[in-house]
Amino acid sequence: MSPRNRELLALVPASLLVAAGFAAIFVSRNQLLGGLHGTNQISNASLTYGGIFLALCVVAHLVIRFLLPNADPYLFPLAALLASFGLVEIYRISDTLARQQAEWFVIGLILFAATIVALRDYGVLERYRYVVALFGIGLLLLPRLFAPVNGAYLQIRVGSLSVQPAEFSKIAIVVFLASYLRDTRQLMVIGSRRFLGLTIPPIKHFGPLLVVWGTAMVLLFYIRDIGSSVMFFGAFLAMIYIATGRISFVIAGLLLFAVGGDLMVSHISHIHDRIQAWQHPFDPTLFKATGGSYQLAQGLFAQADGGVFGQGFGGAVLELPRAYCAVGQQACSLLPAPHTDFIYAVIVNELGLVGAGGLIIVYLLVVQRGMKIAILARDSFSKLLAAGLTCVFALQVFVIVGGVTKLIPLTGVTLPFISYGGSSILANFVLLALLLLVSEKARREA
Repeated sequence: MSPRNRELLALVPASLLVAAGFAAIFVSRNQLLGGLHGTNQISNASLTYGGIFLALCVVAHLVIRFLLPNADPYLFPLAALLASFGLVEIYRISDTLARQQAEWFVIGLILFAATIVALRDYGVLERYRYVVALFGIGLLLLPRLFAPVNGAYLQIRVGSLSVQPAEFSKIAIVVFLASYLRDTRQLMVIGSRRFLGLTIPPIKHFGPLLVVWGTAMVLLFYIRDIGSSVMFFGAFLAMIYIATGRISFVIAGLLLFAVGGDLMVSHISHIHDRIQAWQHPFDPTLFKATGGSYQLAQGLFAQADGGVFGQGFGGAVLELPRAYCAVGQQACSLLPAPHTDFIYAVIVNELGLVGAGGLIIVYLLVVQRGMKIAILARDSFSKLLAAGLTCVFALQVFVIVGGVTKLIPLTGVTLPFISYGGSSILANFVLLALLLLVSEKARREA
């Protein structure tokens, strides 16, 4: 079977998940309403949604088939599987948000196709690396012109539309790092010096890289977006190690990060509060419904309640009855931000440890395919670009899952292709398109 036929066949399970997921939610709601809705309506609606989803994915598949015939056949189906799961879970949380997410999904597919068409020769990104870097830094700075959200400057608003520029900035910075390291990686190793057992690269070649990366990091702390800071820093260290093979660069970077992190915790109240909530999620003095450790504690309770097999789709309790709410409230949130930050907690509650493990396996498969693309790539820029994009994707999953499970401080990063958010959907489709472009070139040459 040809790679493209395998890709087409692999889209079927994603559409079946949409149909089965919506059917399960309809059944759950039907039981809560005392069986007022007929089974025909349930089956027709769920099959219709599954068919629409499959049709949209087939259109994107045709773009890949004709423009990238040699590209990896599994990346797009894996992304479609994640997106289908996200649509079902968000619909279970809110019908309105699910419709908006579906619209963003369609726009994301359009942007995905446009990226493939416009960047068939993605080498043009290498020639304009400083322009791309300045564009990425400018995107990071834009949210500071708008009001903060939960203490962080994450988004810009144009009317009712909100966008998180950091989602696109991470791609721009990775492009710059891949391009610059392609030219200087050997010089940084050959001209390096030893100091206290660590390899110090020459400032002549390491300086411009450090300036651009450092500017991005300062701006990230300036806008108080901790999650993106961790992703940028992690991608930077990963790409430095891949380019040079020197573990000492990574150790030095981690030491600098530890020192910088300690200073930020001491001087920035927003970051200090996040660390306190992470260390003491059940402390009554931090237990605030509007912030603090409330959402982290509730997320831990929700995951524990899921057990091994979960409560089933629609089984998670996300709101308390009116009797438990403040005066004048019709309902109050039991798990804040279940559609964005804490959607993983909802997934664990409804599908249990088994479902959460399956989801993590899908993400690991995406990372494995991305790293395989990097291994197959023949030129250094393609290899570093694929590896950097894959590391950013992997770190995004690690940051949000680690935050919700209390492994690391909660940072507010979205779960790729699953959490609600147009910026995340669009940026991850661009990332996916770039990986497929690199894959096409690598597999064609091979």
